[in-house]
Amino acid sequence: MRIFSGIQPTGEKHLGNLIGGFRQYAATQERGESFFCIVDLHSISVEYDPADFRAKTLDLTALLFATGLDPERSTVFAQSHVPAHAEAAWLLGSVTSYGQLGRMTQFKDKSDRHEFISSDLFTYPVLMAGDILLYQTDIVPIGDDQRQHLELTRDVAERFNSRFGETFKLPEGVYPDVGARIMDLQEPASKMSTTRGTPQGTVRLLDEPDVIRKKFRSAVTDSGRDVRRSPEKPGVTNLIDILAALSGEAPDAIEARYDGAGYGQFKQDVGEAAVAAVSPIQERYRELRSDAAELQRLLARGAEKARQASEPTLGAMYDGMGFVKPEHGRFSGAALRSL
Repeated sequence: MRIFSGIQPTGEKHLGNLIGGFRQYAATQERGESFFCIVDLHSISVEYDPADFRAKTLDLTALLFATGLDPERSTVFAQSHVPAHAEAAWLLGSVTSYGQLGRMTQFKDKSDRHEFISSDLFTYPVLMAGDILLYQTDIVPIGDDQRQHLELTRDVAERFNSRFGETFKLPEGVYPDVGARIMDLQEPASKMSTTRGTPQGTVRLLDEPDVIRKKFRSAVTDSGRDVRRSPEKPGVTNLIDILAALSGEAPDAIEARYDGAGYGQFKQDVGEAAVAAVSPIQERYRELRSDAAELQRLLARGAEKARQASEPTLGAMYDGMGFVKPEHGRFSGAALRSL
């Protein structure tokens, strides 16, 4: 079984990333051949600072390993280190319609927040499709907010297969049973985010323990005292989901345990569960981040494995689309560098 998922380096990582992404990555790496990509090419679709971007890429590398990825089991690499990703995106653009891209909700949301809207922001779902399809991926561990992108990926793959011959597997999404979408603690109608969320409602993975506790103590709940999941109680529902995801306890059992107890102890316990989850990650992150050379070595090793794994699919794409083969008989840029 092939597993692939990607995450952008920009933006400070938060509790939603841990529950919807990092923990899934660590769990699914046990199920087959795993590829986890730092999708740095995606990050340049909006304005950014190059020096910060470079540092954030290494920060994310350290976090991926600190949250449980094993470099001996999983291939971890930077997207920009494998030219096949950019090549595949251009090829797949020929079977992706303008209308499909215009309907992507994340493009609409992000374009509303920027005065300058780059063409990359519009077309990056095609790059994401290439990321996934290059590895003949069976499953993609992602958060709920990425469902639309995966649906587009499957549509693009089907159109390519229909037009140029069977080339791609159709990947399936794998979503957390609980906590697929973690919400802002202050504005529970909005997803937790370091770019769009509230500072007090976003729990960063590198926040100090007392900062985390304070954020949960001040989390918005709802009228009444009942600790239960309900559309009318989005704040409490979010806290139950967080505690369930971090502890492994069923939401129903959490509701029963706090029945009639009110919100005070409940919010305190959710905060303690969050601190317990992130403290060992923070310690391991600091150890890894102190050795930038080792992180770069691990990325280089991962990139070489990713180039080898993606080369056959990229070659099949070029061949199926009717390109004249180069003299050496292989299309991949990795193969060209080896001559």
